[in-house]
Amino acid sequence: MVVEIIRHMDKQGRLVLPKEWREKYAEGGLIVVRIEGERIVLEPLKLPDLTKFFDSVEVDLESDLSDWKSVKGELLEIR
Repeated sequence: MVVEIIRHMDKQGRLVLPKEWREKYAEGGLIVVRIEGERIVLEPLKLPDLTKFFDSVEVDLESDLSDWKSVKGELLEIR
């Protein structure tokens, strides 16, 4: 569905985005502005879901996990 709205732009180039669009798509307040020639495209910023990476990495360590200094040293060790 395409909706066209005519808005006034002030001297600083600001305009108000429709409240319904902001509430539905930009609730975090962040949007992506993409310039395509004479067009400006606004899209909501979609942050990735990092929880899908939880428990996805396995590391074979000899160090005891209670000693974080030795764990760090082993992880940073050049092999």
